[in-house]
Amino acid sequence: MNENVAALVPETALVAAAVCGLLAGSWLPRRRQWAIAVLAAAACVTGLVATALTMATGREQAVFSHTFVIDTATDAGRLTVLSALLLIVAMSSDAVRGHKRETEFHVLLLLTGAGTLVMVGANDLLTLFAGYLLASLPGYVLAAFAKDAAGTEAALKYYLFGALLGTTMLAGIALLYGAGGATLYGQLRIGLPTAGYGLVAVGLVAVLAGLLFKIGAVPAHFWVPDVTQGATAPVAAYVTTLPKIGGLIAGYRLLHQALPLSEVNWPLLLAVLAAVSMTWGNLAAFFQTSAKRLLAYSTISQVGYLLMALAVATRSDLAQRSLLFYLAAYALTNLGAFAVVTALPDARSLEDYRGLARHRPGLAAVLLVCLLGLVGTPPTGVFLGKLEVFSAAVDGGHTWLAALAVANTVASLFYYLRWLAPVFRPPGDTPDRHALAGALTAGTAYTAGAASLLLGLVGGAVLPLMTGPLLR
Repeated sequence: MNENVAALVPETALVAAAVCGLLAGSWLPRRRQWAIAVLAAAACVTGLVATALTMATGREQAVFSHTFVIDTATDAGRLTVLSALLLIVAMSSDAVRGHKRETEFHVLLLLTGAGTLVMVGANDLLTLFAGYLLASLPGYVLAAFAKDAAGTEAALKYYLFGALLGTTMLAGIALLYGAGGATLYGQLRIGLPTAGYGLVAVGLVAVLAGLLFKIGAVPAHFWVPDVTQGATAPVAAYVTTLPKIGGLIAGYRLLHQALPLSEVNWPLLLAVLAAVSMTWGNLAAFFQTSAKRLLAYSTISQVGYLLMALAVATRSDLAQRSLLFYLAAYALTNLGAFAVVTALPDARSLEDYRGLARHRPGLAAVLLVCLLGLVGTPPTGVFLGKLEVFSAAVDGGHTWLAALAVANTVASLFYYLRWLAPVFRPPGDTPDRHALAGALTAGTAYTAGAASLLLGLVGGAVLPLMTGPLLR
């Protein structure tokens, strides 16, 4: 039995930093609590270095009775989660600097990041649920961090949906355990094909309900626009990015490893959910006037595209690398857009961005790259991610889904251009709402935007790193 604790350096670094940060923050004066943000950033860098070393040595392994695996999907997920978490810490630093709960903010981010990493490498239903809880509970608190009416309402909706669908997920785990006689994916792979069809189908749908909530897909998406609108901009950036990485990789691993031989037609179910999510997200975003709410519906549509990879998880060799690459590209691009929103706290509606190209040309350029990137415009990373996902769908026999995704991609250009149009108009007599929150937040926007562009340019070299077998 492999109990190599060193294999869990990224997860351990985040948890250790959270504990040390909470203790240190209790003694530090308020003006020096920025040190906890530095500690959080150091933990992310430590995890990134450890993951890079693991990838360089090629040491794939299953640890702690095969409940957690370190393979290509885990390594790629770790890199994406830790990079995204580092960007969120950076973009939030100006907003929470000097706040009386500054330490708690960064500690909660570290804990939810650790839970997301557990979901990424979980190879057991109970380990998956433990990661789900650790990723969810701090998120509910973060949604109410501002302690205002909008934040409190957002946190309440987030918690109620999470509690309902989390309980549903736990019930589904119990049903799958009863059907397959185990919680390890490798053993479920053997036990589920001989179990009762109805029991497996209900159990799988219940587990997927929890994961759909985590990633914000239809029909578990109702909380996404309200939480994104009501929470602070850095928290909205977290909510629309990190949970999706953990939930989608966890869902892919579950379907690929535990249910490839099941008679339940889950590929069709995932294909339908993908189609509805991308279409509903786009339609709802068309006439939004709030920047944060538009990005909320945008993220629902992006989840629809990402679910296409799960629909062909066992039918196409392109599914895994397309999912992992698209997640990395989406995380950078979405965080770049939210970093601009965070950097301009007074600009709430789309019209408030009027004249941004003249007042803040650098941020206008980042917004242009990120919004057109979310459409899938070359040479951004999302363009290559969408191309890979669409190819995987066609290769997996879902040509109709790929055609619908192309139509949705073209349609999405409308509402992204509705945001970009005011950016390049003359300022006119409108009040200037382009005051910066801080240099660090603006720097984060430039970094994320440049990284999104760079990932698209070097995608040919990155894609092969995301191709490799999943461990059982």
